[in-house]
Amino acid sequence: MPSDEGYLLANAHAQAGTRFDALAELFDPSTFRHLDRLGVGPGARCWEVGAGGPGVPAGLAARVGAAGLVVATDIDTSWLAGLDAPDGPVRMLRHDVGRDEPPGTGFDLVHARLVLTHVPQRARAVASMVSALRPGGVLVLEEADPGLQPLLCPDEYGPEQELANRLRHGFRTLMAGRGADLAYGRTLPRLLREHGLHEVGADAYFPITGPACVTLEVATVEQIRDRLVAGGIATAAEIDEHLGNVVAGRVPDLATSPMVTAWGRRAN
Repeated sequence: MPSDEGYLLANAHAQAGTRFDALAELFDPSTFRHLDRLGVGPGARCWEVGAGGPGVPAGLAARVGAAGLVVATDIDTSWLAGLDAPDGPVRMLRHDVGRDEPPGTGFDLVHARLVLTHVPQRARAVASMVSALRPGGVLVLEEADPGLQPLLCPDEYGPEQELANRLRHGFRTLMAGRGADLAYGRTLPRLLREHGLHEVGADAYFPITGPACVTLEVATVEQIRDRLVAGGIATAAEIDEHLGNVVAGRVPDLATSPMVTAWGRRAN
C-alpha cells in the first residue's frame, strides 16, 4: 500500500493486521474465484502488487507450487513475514508500483486488490503492470468504488444507522482529500482496453452483512479516529457511540463498497 503520507490506512498501524484478516475473509473467495477461472495453476509466475497481508500471496503460492513464482510487493512488507521460505515460491520485495520499475517481466498473472485507488501515479502503475505481463498473460485489477454505493448502512432506519453513514461519509471525504479516486473501480474495464488488453471482462461484489464486516468497521474507525476528530467530522463521544453500536449489534448490516474486478489478457 502507499505510504501514510497519502494513505489513511497504512500498514504501519496496529489495526492493519486485523483489517487484512477481515478483508481476506470478505474478498478472498471472490478474488480466487476469478483467478482460478483464469487458469492460475502449477508453475505460474505471478506478481502480487501491494500485497498488504499474507492472504492472497499464500493462496497464490498454494496454486503455483514449487515450480511457480509469486513476487509479493508492497511499500511496507512487514505483514508478509514468513511467506518467503527458502524452499517456497514466494519472494517479497519492497516496491512502490507508482514509481519503481516492475520487479520482472514475463508474468503469467499480475494482480492488485485495493491498491490503485490510493496511488497518485495510477496511470504509470497500470502501464507498469501491463508491461510486466508475458504475451497471453492476464492482468486482474480489483478496486472498491464507493461512488456506486456510498453507505455503510444501505438500510438507514434509525439514528444508529444515520450516525454510521455520517462517519463513513466523513472517512471518504478524508480519503478524497488525500488524492484517492472514489470512482476508480468503474473505470477499470475501459483502462484495460486502452492498454491494449483483450478478452476484457468485469463484475462487482460487495457483502452487506456478516462478522467480518463488523471486524473491518471497528478496525478501520479505530485506525482513523484521531483524523475524524481533527477534521471536525465527529466528536470522540460520537465515535465511541458508533463503535459501541457496532459491537453491540445495533447496526447489524454493515456494507462494504462494491468491489469491481476487471481482467484482461495481453495479446500473444
